[in-house]
Amino acid sequence: MWIGQKIADGTRIREDSTAVDLGVTTIGGESAAVETRGEDRNVPVYGPKGYFWQPEAGDRVLVIKGGVAGAERCVAGAEQKEAPEDLAPGDVYLRAGEASIHLQSGGRIDITGTLYINGSLYKPCTCETLVPAE
Repeated sequence: MWIGQKIADGTRIREDSTAVDLGVTTIGGESAAVETRGEDRNVPVYGPKGYFWQPEAGDRVLVIKGGVAGAERCVAGAEQKEAPEDLAPGDVYLRAGEASIHLQSGGRIDITGTLYINGSLYKPCTCETLVPAE
């Protein structure tokens, strides 16, 4: 009876072991190392489809723990910091170092940094007449 109860209690603990924690990346990249209560290496990084991001060492990240005793882990995102003051609901803002793209829900797009289109440096037209878009 006592042994059966201990086995049942252990099973319940394993079933309820899914958790979320904040961690700090110690090694960045697509297969990061993350420290929560100890360092885990080769933790996969997940994000929205079509968006690729590799955390840098020192980023505070969201770690999802699942599986038996939380043994399966992944990084799901980083702490949002330094968002632009004019970021409105529905806007999207992408930043990588000094480069940024701000997609505003009203249709405006602001790009900061050196712009390349199809591998060529973008140079705005300096001609006198503007040709209207069709």
